[in-house]
Amino acid sequence: MMFAGAALLALAATSRAEAQQMATPAAMEEDAFDGEAIVVTGSIATAQAASVELKRKADNLIDIVAADSVGRFADQNSAAALSRLPAVAVQRDQGQERYIQVRGAPNRWTSVSIDGVPMIGVDEGGTTRAYRFDAVPAVLLSAMAVNKSLTSNLQAEAIVANIDLRTYSPLAKTGFDLQGDVGYGFMELGDKDQRQASLRASWSDGTFGVVVGGSHYRRKQTTDNREVGAYDAKGPTEFDIRSYQLERENNGLFGAIEYEPVEGQRFFIRSIYTEFKDDEQRNQYEFDLDSSSAIGTRGFASGDLVGVPVVSTFNYGEYRTRNYINTIGGEYESEDGLKASVNLNYTRTENTTYLPLTQLRTSGNASPSIHYDASDPRFPIISLYSTVGTGASRTRGASLTAIDQTTVSSSGIVIPGMQDTFSDSYTVKADFSKALGAATLSGGFLYADRDISGFTFATSNIVSLASGASVGQPFNIGKYVTSKPWDTNFPLGFSFNQIDNVAMRRDVDSLLAALQAAGLYDPAKNVPAANRYRLNEKTLAGYVMGKVEFEGGQVVAGVRVEHFRLDNVGTAVTAAGTVPLSAQQSYTDFFPSINARFDLTPDLVFRIAGQRGIARPSFGEIRVGSSINDTNSPGTISGGNPDLKPEYTWGVDASLEYYLSGGGLASVSAFHRWVDNVLYQNQQAVGSDLYDSNGVDRSGYLLTSTFNGTSGRLYGVEFNYQQQFSFLPSPLDGFGVQGNIALLGGHFDTSTAKKLPFQGLSDTVLNGSFYYEKYGLSARVSYQWRSDWLDTLGGLGSGEYRKGYDNLDVSVRYAVNDNLTLFADATNLTDAIYMAYEDDESKPTEVEQVGRRYMFGIRFAL
Repeated sequence: MMFAGAALLALAATSRAEAQQMATPAAMEEDAFDGEAIVVTGSIATAQAASVELKRKADNLIDIVAADSVGRFADQNSAAALSRLPAVAVQRDQGQERYIQVRGAPNRWTSVSIDGVPMIGVDEGGTTRAYRFDAVPAVLLSAMAVNKSLTSNLQAEAIVANIDLRTYSPLAKTGFDLQGDVGYGFMELGDKDQRQASLRASWSDGTFGVVVGGSHYRRKQTTDNREVGAYDAKGPTEFDIRSYQLERENNGLFGAIEYEPVEGQRFFIRSIYTEFKDDEQRNQYEFDLDSSSAIGTRGFASGDLVGVPVVSTFNYGEYRTRNYINTIGGEYESEDGLKASVNLNYTRTENTTYLPLTQLRTSGNASPSIHYDASDPRFPIISLYSTVGTGASRTRGASLTAIDQTTVSSSGIVIPGMQDTFSDSYTVKADFSKALGAATLSGGFLYADRDISGFTFATSNIVSLASGASVGQPFNIGKYVTSKPWDTNFPLGFSFNQIDNVAMRRDVDSLLAALQAAGLYDPAKNVPAANRYRLNEKTLAGYVMGKVEFEGGQVVAGVRVEHFRLDNVGTAVTAAGTVPLSAQQSYTDFFPSINARFDLTPDLVFRIAGQRGIARPSFGEIRVGSSINDTNSPGTISGGNPDLKPEYTWGVDASLEYYLSGGGLASVSAFHRWVDNVLYQNQQAVGSDLYDSNGVDRSGYLLTSTFNGTSGRLYGVEFNYQQQFSFLPSPLDGFGVQGNIALLGGHFDTSTAKKLPFQGLSDTVLNGSFYYEKYGLSARVSYQWRSDWLDTLGGLGSGEYRKGYDNLDVSVRYAVNDNLTLFADATNLTDAIYMAYEDDESKPTEVEQVGRRYMFGIRFAL
């Protein structure tokens, strides 16, 4: 299938027309447009019409983002851009879009491909296979497709959706073309700046084409944060007050060469580099309310305590995600309807974290006395007092306006926290099709060989700061306290000053180096053997598929066969020493699918689809590495679970789509997924001899890990409406609307519990935009909202939830001429407060705010 998008997502907002033909992942071999490309111009309405036409002619149930449409939003990464589509929700990290959740499902149920080549998610520590979209700048792409029903030429590892990210073709436009943008703005909280820039240059004579480009986005951000570690019968056990100072970057480079010596024969080389960088300073003070040394009363609404220890944690951490994506291949199409394509891909993904935590704790009368008012549990107000007296007779002293940040003990610790995950993937993908009148037969194969190595987050190598004196580097917290107060919009009751974490990190690194030279610190112990893993995945897949067209519709049916092999190597750590472990899995699965489209009238389309899919456990979950305690009764094991089975699903989809004049659409769709072997976290008996060694039977030990539940159901209904009001008289015909709402539900069972909620499932997801475009002016107001969802499943039936939130964005563009456009973006105008809670909102565990963002700049095209 051929489809079109404009050149770059954030560059396409100029008023120049730009056409591009690309192959959709759902039916790459088919010409859904009878050889005619869709031309996407600089208008919202034309881009919207292109996306609607692509959806109308698609073989499967699909939503497509035309690049020009995305360029009208203030989206810096692909997660933000995708969140505009029906039933697509976004997970944020400190306000920045990171993961995609389609139809409220766990993010591991959505797979990702780039130009049709499957990618795997390599997240922090390998604890999830979710793909990190914040590492892929939106401007590198030309279009994005969300396949909600599968055809057999798509990877089966997609329970609710496959997202295909499409790159720019240099043969899309003849001659020389240069486009770019420059923007600068500020973050309201902390009054810090943000900036962006991108440039793309291409040249083509219609036979040979080359394109190079790059993008950069940086934001300096303050994050205001309050947390409560846990609650007991008396109330909160701690108040955790944090301020983060972030500098985040998204960088991308890409290039492609394409050669089409004759029509129907194309050869290409594509290379993409993407990078996400996060340099993060943390200032954290934890009031240890339930400490045995604290005297007084503690309740949910208020408390009076004497001598509350304050644990301070500081760090200057580095988070990095890098993708190196390289593809060579070719496409062939003959006049008699034979099509073929081959892709050879090598992708390396790196995800690393280095988080050296410096932690200190007050003691004695240096621990303040407090009164807290938690009548609004999100924002506890703390009144500070000195502590006087000795022992059990200590009492509250004089009122204080601030903590003396220099009085915390300098006999603290340094914890070199870190995690790494690396993946090297080699993929060969070939597809073939032959048109035979009203029928088209397709087939193909894929071979993927992936090596994954790394370790889950480790904080076990604790170094005493007091040991610095022995190497002539004593630690003094006072030298790092600055005169700059925290930036906060949350009420607190007293003030803090910022810590110079950069200087502290420099001195801590120097201290660790000196201790290592003196034999007092061994960095080899930073990561326990139980945390490490090494896996190799091999997938061999093939498919056959047929498409039959008839008057008023078509049917596409096929079957995909995948053979999967996993080699799993790690280490178990026991009191008697380390034990090497290995495990293997090998299985073959069949994945049938069928997609039928019926054109009930020229404007009314009905679709129905059925499929089988799979989702495999993450590397950290299935690793054999573990830590074993033989002294407990029964013994305990924590680590991975190599006996995990993949999740399987049968699913059905149906939609009714009414295509309106002027490129509009009104549709309703429904889906249902029946899932077996649902993954969840728990503690239960091992039940196998995997961890046995030296004659010790550990089959009855309790393993804290990830396990397979029994069955689950996910279902929902989606409503979508978009139209420009071209039927109105001028100038009102420039108005238009895009809106969608998804109503979702679902649950799963285990052997001991029933109807547990899925992680990430909001029962309502809403997106809406109202726009006006005419006379060179393009203005859009966009609103997003999702309801509460389960974030972490704790003890069965309980867990940590995320409160729903809304976001309001405004984007304005004005085309000065064909070559220059001015833009202004205002983001998060609702100043959203992101909140997590334990069981209900009266027990908030995290409250966070990042503030509004503003960006101004120019876009140009030559």
